[in-house]
Amino acid sequence: MKFKKSFLIAALSLLLTTISGIISAQTGEPWTSKDLLAPAALAGMIDNPKGPKPVIFNIGPLAGIKGSINIGSTVNKANLDKLSKSLAGVPKDKMVILYCGCCPFRNCPNIRPAFSLLTAQGYTNPKLLNLPQNLKVDWTDYGYPMD
Repeated sequence: MKFKKSFLIAALSLLLTTISGIISAQTGEPWTSKDLLAPAALAGMIDNPKGPKPVIFNIGPLAGIKGSINIGSTVNKANLDKLSKSLAGVPKDKMVILYCGCCPFRNCPNIRPAFSLLTAQGYTNPKLLNLPQNLKVDWTDYGYPMD
């Protein structure tokens, strides 16, 4: 039963990610559906002790996902500069994940400037954690790992 529930949650997350990606691509966002990462997928990476670990940046005002680096709200130029400095030494092909979670994804003031910074600096595997509602609803309510 637990496997079926996990599978259904993962399938629903994938569906939501795909739909959100299609909508984003049609609205001229700086990312495409391939740049969105479902919460279940990131939770799986974090929980897998043998798997590769992405670099995760918290670019919002809320509590941190396990292993994330707190940058703060990147609508603030000082925090955007902090993100840029924090990327120093991170290989350009490394998976770099950004998340905020302060509000519905489509309204978030932090993800666009941060994602645009990553692409401008030449990162080839940037990802946005797809949190359609917010961090609580789409991450913590599922019991995904927090610091």
